Amino acid sequence: MADHRQRADARRNHARILAVAEAEVAEHGADASLEQIARTAGVGSATVRRHFPTRRALLEAVSRTRIEALCARAHALADAEDTRAALLEWLSEVVAYCASIRGLAAALAHDGAAPDSVYENSCTAAIETAGTPLLRRAAHDGAVAPSVTITDLITLIVGIALATEHHPDPATEADRLFRLAVAGLSPQG
Repeated sequence: MADHRQRADARRNHARILAVAEAEVAEHGADASLEQIARTAGVGSATVRRHFPTRRALLEAVSRTRIEALCARAHALADAEDTRAALLEWLSEVVAYCASIRGLAAALAHDGAAPDSVYENSCTAAIETAGTPLLRRAAHDGAVAPSVTITDLITLIVGIALATEHHPDPATEADRLFRLAVAGLSPQG
């Protein structure tokens, strides 16, 4: 019985830590204080680290629902007739999410973890897996250069989101820069 109660306490602690972390990351971004999260959740910092051994693990947990929505959106666009438009629509949505939700871009940033690492970036892996079919179809149709990788595109988005994070209107500025990157520097004629 004590074992069952302990597991229930651990589940409640996890849920409380995650709820507090979501609010803190929304307000302070990826650098939200783990100590403040622990204090607000009413647990010790060791408890936070037991549930989330790294800052990335915490950011990924906070971002999981949004990442799942982006993955579902990629799947919904997978059979679109205009493959370039489908890819760009999805990427634009990824940009909007990253720019409007502080901490999400940091959760997607590559951190150099080995692919088999216990701390592998599951957010990036999920997004890349979801977006790869869109990119492949667009490349197959000649709408995107064949040398472009999904990692290239996510890295571009992360860079844009991080660069605009402190802009007065980060979502609008990130969208503008994303469209500039897509259009290139050449004048439209």
